[in-house]
Amino acid sequence: QVQLVESGGGLVQPGGSLRLSCVASRSNFRTGTVGWYRQAPGKERDLVASITYWGTTNYADSVKGRFTISRDNGKNTVYLQMNSLKPDDTAVYYCNAGAIWGQGTLVTVSS
Repeated sequence: QVQLVESGGGLVQPGGSLRLSCVASRSNFRTGTVGWYRQAPGKERDLVASITYWGTTNYADSVKGRFTISRDNGKNTVYLQMNSLKPDDTAVYYCNAGAIWGQGTLVTVSS
């Protein structure tokens, strides 16, 4: 069973940056399109950004110009670079590939 493992969350001040990573546990697993989602307390889980195997990207309007999704297919890893973070970005961030979800990593933006 392939697993997706996220890392890189934490506490950051407004205006700061974090980089999240999502690694597939099986080295030969071709993840296809991978998405980063987030879920704030009491809210639905929403798509933040996605990237196809060949690198085509898509972003939610709320993060355009601040977040960048990228991938290293040789390492089965997808990244989410988050800059100019705002308190509204506080959420648990999840990695998704098809029917597979990671366990989530908490991002807290607060002074």
